[in-house]
Amino acid sequence: MIPEEQKAEQIITLFQGLYGAVEWWPGDPEEVIIGAVLTQQTRWENVETALIRLREAGMCSLAGIVGASDQALEDAIYCTGFYRIKRVRVKCLASTILSCGGIPCLREYSTPRLRAFFLAIKGVGPETADSILCYGFNRPVFVIDAYTHRICGCAKISRTGSDLQALFQGLLPDEFQAHRQCHAWFVEYAKNYCVKKRCEECMILNF
Repeated sequence: MIPEEQKAEQIITLFQGLYGAVEWWPGDPEEVIIGAVLTQQTRWENVETALIRLREAGMCSLAGIVGASDQALEDAIYCTGFYRIKRVRVKCLASTILSCGGIPCLREYSTPRLRAFFLAIKGVGPETADSILCYGFNRPVFVIDAYTHRICGCAKISRTGSDLQALFQGLLPDEFQAHRQCHAWFVEYAKNYCVKKRCEECMILNF
């Protein structure tokens, strides 16, 4: 049986050959934070639509979210689903960050402390927190999401959650760009194969 570390390395090598440099989740830190909540249980295309509406309404910032009326915010993010729950979550997240001195203050936190800070906020789970850390604060944290679990499961990698995260963080260079890039590869592969149900063509199943 091939060790799981070797299978993970094979996945990374395969994705690098397939996709090369891929830019994923561009945007300023405040927009990344907002998007990390909106992307819960929905497709990224819906989040992009919501972010456009928030920008047009002048609400695509932490201060803009906090100052927005509930109705205006719900109207803007309606397309992401669960919009009432997400309105509460994104407002809570934005107000908590601002009350602590904003992003400049949080940048001084160590990565473990920053992760704990976000996980303590209602509605922020590991995937949301790690997305914010990696894409919003440039920390070398590998994001584990549904796509990562699904693809690694197809490769017969049994680890999940924090164990799966530790596996990839141990293989990737200790720099945020590498972690972003690898996560982007998982997203691209999932969009090309998993979402389109092209399982019979999946190259991971043979690992």
